[in-house]
Amino acid sequence: MSTNTVAYVEESEFDALLSKEKVVVVDFTATWCGPCRLVSPLMDQLAEEYKGRLQVVKIDIDNNKPVFKRFGLRSIPAVLMFKDGELVETIVGVSPYEQFSSAVDKLL
Repeated sequence: MSTNTVAYVEESEFDALLSKEKVVVVDFTATWCGPCRLVSPLMDQLAEEYKGRLQVVKIDIDNNKPVFKRFGLRSIPAVLMFKDGELVETIVGVSPYEQFSSAVDKLL
């Protein structure tokens, strides 16, 4: 993963990622979503700040609808946090960076 870039993952890679990484932050997003563009730099910041301690990824919901529906999501942006493969936190909508970082701190 390069600096300031959060990688996109496909549904096919998703479960493997959850089983491999201890803490995973998933940003469900779409290119047409205005609020998602506000959350995106916060995810980059999170990835940078917690580098080596967690994995931050994005999933484009237009290409990966089943995984979006699997978690009962209805709107984006939605950031889901997983620990040991289990969903432990869901933040829907635009939130301040501190809300994301404090949620991550509880998982680490």
